[in-house]
Amino acid sequence: MLVHNVFFWLKPELTAAQRAEFRRGVESLLTIKPHVAQGFVGTPAAVADRPVVDKTYSVALTIVCRDVAAHNAYQVDPVHLAFVEKFKSCWTRVQIYDAE
Repeated sequence: MLVHNVFFWLKPELTAAQRAEFRRGVESLLTIKPHVAQGFVGTPAAVADRPVVDKTYSVALTIVCRDVAAHNAYQVDPVHLAFVEKFKSCWTRVQIYDAE
């Protein structure tokens, strides 16, 4: 199993409509079957502030792939490539953490 965690920092000047469209774009990545076994899209949780908690990102994507091969196939899937091309101008930063 491979867990792919992606954190996006969106440009502050994006409108509410642009942010909603971006979120729908991220949610479209959950449809990449059979490579994505499970997935979740969210925003920073309203948990207590602590030094180890980073709430500075705008949108988070977590997907679970059955293995590294499924992850690699996800990366080159047309839906993923179209998402990156369409929305790359929306973010200032992307940070990825992959775990096996």
